[in-house]
Parts: sequence; structure tokens; C-alpha cells
Amino acid sequence: MFHARRLGIALLVVAFGFSAKLARADFNSLTLPRAFQKTVPEGVKDLQDIQQHVAKLAERVIPATVGLRIGGSSGSGVIIDKEGHVLTAGHVSGKPDQDVQIILYDGKKVKGKTLGGNRGIDSGMLKITDKGEYPFVDMGTSSDLQKGNWCLAIGHPNGYQTGRAPVVRLGRILEIGTDKKTGQQSFLRTDCALVGGDSGGPLFDMHGKVIGIHSRIGLIMTANIHVPVDTYSETWDKLAGGEIWGEALFAKKAAPKNPGSEPYLGVKVDPDAKDCKLLFVNPESPAGKAGLRADDILVSIDGTKIATQADFARLLSARRPNDLIALEVRRGANLLNYKITLSKRDPG
Repeated sequence: MFHARRLGIALLVVAFGFSAKLARADFNSLTLPRAFQKTVPEGVKDLQDIQQHVAKLAERVIPATVGLRIGGSSGSGVIIDKEGHVLTAGHVSGKPDQDVQIILYDGKKVKGKTLGGNRGIDSGMLKITDKGEYPFVDMGTSSDLQKGNWCLAIGHPNGYQTGRAPVVRLGRILEIGTDKKTGQQSFLRTDCALVGGDSGGPLFDMHGKVIGIHSRIGLIMTANIHVPVDTYSETWDKLAGGEIWGEALFAKKAAPKNPGSEPYLGVKVDPDAKDCKLLFVNPESPAGKAGLRADDILVSIDGTKIATQADFARLLSARRPNDLIALEVRRGANLLNYKITLSKRDPG
């Protein structure tokens, strides 16, 4: 039997030709293959059906996904109407009335301005100010979502790269969070593979509608958090009007040794492995430069054994940027030791 996580990693749609004039009427006419109704794909036919559907979906939604450069920071976003409004994460858009360079899917650069944001849930908005017609997608309804629904994450991992279209990753919704005081949705959690630079990018349902915006990229793949799209609809006037409200979400995160920053190693742990097996190593990260590889198994940090993925997340979060850690790794039958200096984690 095939596993959904393996499928999610395998289906990475990076770049192919698109037309900026989308057949918008076709969004809801996409018929979902029966494979999407199963807990996991059951054979090659299911995998082929899923891949073909994702390719059709990507052709419709990639043109609306954009890269963002605001000051010295970068992120992602998605155009959601003909007026050029762009949804992104609040920590990406920042304060109102900032100049934004918006990079379209084909590499064309246009100008924009930041609008409002809700710091409490990490929603943000900006608008393209250059006149023109731009491809856009529709907002869906996140209140209709259920645990286990398939979803499509798009963005610019590690920032926009010349010649590379927005990158597509397939996954599932693992959790739908609710604010205990208001009863409203507070977050979506998925197992879509995300890295720095993806923040602010869109999360789509299988009909090509935006259901969330990437917000917090977790230390392990199953801990990636997205802003539910319903909050953008409910607070549209405040966002479009340039209002900023709410307590800063990222200020609540515990980082007692160095407030405002997190240590960055540059690995993703396989959520399906019983031990702490690496699924992905960013070659430009401290781990990648030190020589760690996918399929390596983390054994200990500074002499403390790592028995579970939660152990790894806890031990790493207790460090700070520029800390030198001693990492013991099992590669096949060999035990290897590394000295690695952590860098600062970019929340984008």
C-alpha cells in the first residue's frame, strides 16, 4: 500500500508553461478522482489520477501566486481579485503603506503597497499599485474543511528564484484549531512541506480555491501552520483599510535566550519514521553545509539522546542562533559526529 506522506513529497510541481488568462469558469468543474476520497492511495492508478488532477489544478492557480520583497525581507502571497489585492501573512506584510516589489509567476516585477493586518492571527494584505490585468483566484471557505482533506501548498521556498515558477506541494489537513473564547477558527495545521520564503503563500483545496495562508513553519513537517481564509473575509474592510490590530503572534513565542529569533538547523524530520530520521536537508543550511543527508538518523544533541521527533524539536528550540551543537548521527551502520553552528531562523 502507498503512503500519503510519500506521495506528498513525490508530487512537487516546480515549473511549466502557463497562460495568464485563466479559464476561471473551470475551477469548480474539476471533478475529483475517487483517490481523494481514500485514506491513502491504493495503487498506481490512484497515484496517476492524483498526479493528473494536481497538474491541472497547478496550471490554474500558480499564475496567481506571487513572490514578495518588502525592505530586506521576502515572502509569498496570492492575488485574489481583479483589483489586485494580495493575501499574505501578517508578519510578511508588516506595517501599512510600505513599498512592495511583487514578483509574478513569470518573473515580471510590479509595485505594490502594504495594507492592514491582524497580528493576533497573522493575517495580512497588500495591493498591486501598477495598473494592469493580473491573474487571480477565488477565496474558498475554511469553515467547511475537515481533518484529512487534501490540500495544495504553493510558495517560493527560500525566496523567489529567477527562472523558477512557484513550487507546489501536496498534503493533508491534520488539525483545525478553534479559539476557545470566540469559537472561530484560529489555525490550520498540515503536513505540506514548507521552508522559509513560503510564508504568506496560499493553501488551496482540490477545487483551486484559497483556504489558508502559510504562517508558521514548524521544526517538523507535521507542524506547519496556516491562517484560515475565513478570517480574511470576515475582516476584509479592516485589512483593506490599512488597519493593524491584535497582539503580535510571534511575540508570544518563547525564546528566552534571544527574544525575536529562533535557531535554524535546516532539516525536516520524517513524520512517519519511528526514530528521528531526516526527510530533507536544505543544502544551504548549517546542516547541509556540515554534510548531513536525507535518511540520516539523529541520535543525540550535545549528548542528550533523541528518542522521538518531539525530543528533537524540544532540544533544538532550547538553543539559540550561533550556538555550537554536537550532533550524533547514524548513517547506515556508522555513527557520525558533527559540530554545527546554528544560524538565525527566518520566520518568512
